[in-house]
Amino acid sequence: MRLRARRPLKTRLLAGAIRSTQPMLSITTKSPYALRALAELGRSGEGPVPIGELARRREIPVQFLEQLFAVMRRAGVLRSQRGVKGGYSFARPPHEITVLEVVELLDGPLGREATGIFADAATAARDVLAAATIADVIEREAREAGAAMYYI
Repeated sequence: MRLRARRPLKTRLLAGAIRSTQPMLSITTKSPYALRALAELGRSGEGPVPIGELARRREIPVQFLEQLFAVMRRAGVLRSQRGVKGGYSFARPPHEITVLEVVELLDGPLGREATGIFADAATAARDVLAAATIADVIEREAREAGAAMYYI
Protein backbone atom coordinates (compact mmCIF):
# COMPACT_ATOMS: atom_id res chain seq x y z
CA MET A 1 0.00 0.00 0.00
CA ARG A 2 1.39 3.35 -1.03
CA LEU A 3 0.96 6.41 1.26
CA ARG A 4 0.23 9.70 -0.34
CA ALA A 5 1.48 12.98 1.15
CA ARG A 6 -1.36 15.29 2.09
CA ARG A 7 -1.35 19.03 1.82
CA PRO A 8 -1.62 20.94 5.11
CA LEU A 9 -5.19 21.45 6.33
CA LYS A 10 -5.09 25.22 5.76
CA THR A 11 -4.07 24.70 2.14
CA ARG A 12 -6.76 22.05 1.63
CA LEU A 13 -9.49 24.26 3.07
CA LEU A 14 -8.50 27.21 0.96
CA ALA A 15 -7.79 25.33 -2.26
CA GLY A 16 -9.91 26.65 -5.05
CA ALA A 17 -11.46 29.46 -3.00
CA ILE A 18 -8.37 31.57 -2.32
CA ARG A 19 -5.02 31.11 -4.00
CA SER A 20 -3.00 33.47 -1.78
CA THR A 21 -2.03 33.00 1.86
CA GLN A 22 -1.36 36.75 2.22
CA PRO A 23 -4.00 38.70 4.15
CA MET A 24 -6.16 40.60 1.68
CA LEU A 25 -8.15 42.71 4.10
CA SER A 26 -5.97 43.56 7.04
CA ILE A 27 -6.31 46.37 9.53
CA THR A 28 -3.94 45.98 12.47
CA THR A 29 -4.20 47.57 15.90
CA LYS A 30 -2.19 50.52 14.56
CA SER A 31 -5.15 52.14 12.83
CA PRO A 32 -7.69 52.00 15.71
CA TYR A 33 -5.06 53.28 18.16
CA ALA A 34 -4.11 56.09 15.77
CA LEU A 35 -7.75 57.08 15.26
CA ARG A 36 -8.33 57.20 19.01
CA ALA A 37 -5.28 59.40 19.48
CA LEU A 38 -6.21 61.67 16.54
CA ALA A 39 -9.72 62.08 17.95
CA GLU A 40 -8.21 63.07 21.30
CA LEU A 41 -5.87 65.49 19.54
CA GLY A 42 -8.86 67.04 17.76
CA ARG A 43 -10.78 67.41 21.03
CA SER A 44 -7.78 69.10 22.67
CA GLY A 45 -7.99 72.31 20.65
CA GLU A 46 -5.64 74.19 18.35
CA GLY A 47 -2.23 74.12 20.04
CA PRO A 48 0.31 71.33 20.19
CA VAL A 49 -0.49 68.52 22.62
CA PRO A 50 2.29 66.43 24.20
CA ILE A 51 2.22 62.86 22.95
CA GLY A 52 2.48 61.56 26.51
CA GLU A 53 -0.74 63.36 27.37
CA LEU A 54 -2.58 61.85 24.40
CA ALA A 55 -1.25 58.41 25.26
CA ARG A 56 -2.32 58.74 28.89
CA ARG A 57 -5.83 59.99 28.07
CA ARG A 58 -6.49 57.16 25.61
CA GLU A 59 -4.48 54.45 27.41
CA ILE A 60 -2.11 53.86 24.49
CA PRO A 61 1.54 52.88 25.05
CA VAL A 62 3.63 56.02 24.48
CA GLN A 63 6.36 54.30 22.44
CA PHE A 64 3.77 52.75 20.15
CA LEU A 65 2.01 56.07 19.65
CA GLU A 66 5.34 57.77 18.92
CA GLN A 67 5.94 55.33 16.07
CA LEU A 68 2.46 55.92 14.62
CA PHE A 69 2.71 59.70 14.90
CA ALA A 70 6.17 59.70 13.28
CA VAL A 71 4.68 58.01 10.20
CA MET A 72 1.80 60.48 10.08
CA ARG A 73 4.16 63.44 10.57
CA ARG A 74 6.33 62.34 7.64
CA ALA A 75 3.19 61.95 5.51
CA GLY A 76 2.05 65.50 6.29
CA VAL A 77 -0.95 64.58 8.43
CA LEU A 78 0.59 65.90 11.66
CA ARG A 79 3.20 68.46 12.59
CA SER A 80 5.39 68.40 15.66
CA GLN A 81 6.77 71.20 17.76
CA ARG A 82 9.74 70.75 20.07
CA GLY A 83 10.29 72.36 23.42
CA VAL A 84 8.49 72.92 26.67
CA LYS A 85 5.24 73.85 24.93
CA GLY A 86 5.79 71.25 22.24
CA GLY A 87 3.71 68.37 21.05
CA TYR A 88 1.68 67.38 18.03
CA SER A 89 -1.00 69.21 16.11
CA PHE A 90 -2.76 68.64 12.80
CA ALA A 91 -0.86 69.76 9.70
CA ARG A 92 -4.18 69.81 7.82
CA PRO A 93 -7.70 70.36 9.14
CA PRO A 94 -9.29 67.15 10.53
CA HIS A 95 -12.14 67.40 8.00
CA GLU A 96 -9.58 66.96 5.18
CA ILE A 97 -7.98 63.79 6.56
CA THR A 98 -9.87 60.61 5.71
CA VAL A 99 -9.88 57.49 7.83
CA LEU A 100 -8.77 55.58 4.71
CA GLU A 101 -5.68 57.80 4.45
CA VAL A 102 -4.70 56.97 8.04
CA VAL A 103 -5.39 53.24 7.62
CA GLU A 104 -3.36 53.00 4.42
CA LEU A 105 -0.48 55.03 5.87
CA LEU A 106 -0.19 52.67 8.82
CA ASP A 107 -1.38 49.32 7.44
CA GLY A 108 -0.70 49.57 3.72
CA PRO A 109 -3.18 49.47 0.84
CA LEU A 110 -6.47 47.93 1.89
CA GLY A 111 -7.44 44.93 -0.20
CA ARG A 112 -4.59 45.35 -2.69
CA GLU A 113 -4.51 41.76 -3.89
CA ALA A 114 -8.09 40.81 -3.15
CA THR A 115 -10.02 38.91 -5.78
CA GLY A 116 -13.62 37.81 -6.21
CA ILE A 117 -15.93 38.43 -3.28
CA PHE A 118 -12.99 39.74 -1.24
CA ALA A 119 -12.36 42.43 -3.84
CA ASP A 120 -15.99 43.50 -3.43
CA ALA A 121 -15.56 43.56 0.36
CA ALA A 122 -12.35 45.59 0.01
CA THR A 123 -14.09 48.10 -2.26
CA ALA A 124 -16.95 48.48 0.22
CA ALA A 125 -14.54 48.93 3.13
CA ARG A 126 -12.49 51.47 1.17
CA ASP A 127 -15.66 53.42 0.29
CA VAL A 128 -16.78 53.59 3.94
CA LEU A 129 -13.34 54.59 5.21
CA ALA A 130 -12.85 57.16 2.41
CA ALA A 131 -16.17 58.80 3.25
CA ALA A 132 -15.27 59.26 6.94
CA THR A 133 -12.88 61.97 8.12
CA ILE A 134 -11.09 62.51 11.41
CA ALA A 135 -13.61 65.28 12.12
CA ASP A 136 -16.40 62.71 11.67
CA VAL A 137 -14.67 60.38 14.14
CA ILE A 138 -14.39 63.22 16.68
CA GLU A 139 -18.06 64.10 16.22
CA ARG A 140 -19.14 60.47 16.48
CA GLU A 141 -17.19 59.95 19.70
CA ALA A 142 -18.75 63.08 21.22
CA ARG A 143 -22.23 61.96 20.19
CA GLU A 144 -21.72 58.45 21.60
CA ALA A 145 -20.27 59.83 24.84
CA GLY A 146 -23.32 62.09 25.20
CA ALA A 147 -25.68 59.21 24.58
CA ALA A 148 -23.97 57.16 27.29
CA MET A 149 -24.43 59.89 29.91
CA TYR A 150 -27.55 59.95 32.00
CA TYR A 151 -28.68 61.87 35.05
CA ILE A 152 -30.70 60.80 38.07
